[in-house]
Amino acid sequence: MTADVISIPRASLHEQVAHRLRQMLVEGGIAPGAKLNERELAELLHVSRTPLREAIKMLAAEGLVELLPNRGAIAVSLSEDDVLNTFEVMAGLEGLSGELAAQRITDGELAEIQAMQFEMMAAYTRRDLSAYYTLNARIHNAINAAAKNPVLSTVYNQVNARLQALRFRSNQDGEKWKRALKEHEQMIDALAARDGAAMRDVLLGHLRNKRDVVLEQVREAQAQRGNAA
Repeated sequence: MTADVISIPRASLHEQVAHRLRQMLVEGGIAPGAKLNERELAELLHVSRTPLREAIKMLAAEGLVELLPNRGAIAVSLSEDDVLNTFEVMAGLEGLSGELAAQRITDGELAEIQAMQFEMMAAYTRRDLSAYYTLNARIHNAINAAAKNPVLSTVYNQVNARLQALRFRSNQDGEKWKRALKEHEQMIDALAARDGAAMRDVLLGHLRNKRDVVLEQVREAQAQRGNAA
């Protein structure tokens, strides 16, 4: 478990700590199922336990951390059924979000998403998975915001939080990462054409592909644990 030492401003300290922990959870710095050791994390991030505990509560509300009685906090680990059920819901939310965004997006919002797409392509060229994922998430969030439905956005954010770490790892295979990038190009084309049906279809396909990659990884991890037992 590693993290760069960062200087955190006193204002909104727990939010800054939550941001750093979120990054560690998503990018594998804290493994699924691992206990969050408060003493180690406080030393690592150079903060006291009070803002750390507030940050952990924030991440628990997002679904990235589970708080267990008498055991503290652990990084959420999703079972195969959890993955199937969550992706099933997420696909519906992404599809609706994309369809509404294609109908309601402004020229300014489209230009911003297109700019992020160019940045994401540059990160892909550098094979900078961390930067790529950050931009990827920003693009999906911007599409959701362009749908202009606050109820949809609230539910979307709650469900998506459970899948962040899995979506990050799904791009670690070269060919699958290349396919995901192509799907993003199709999203931009559908948005630019204001084609809601095409946008829904590409997002549903994108989520199905993500689900299949994640399920493959979950099954491989289960097999490895079984062999080690």
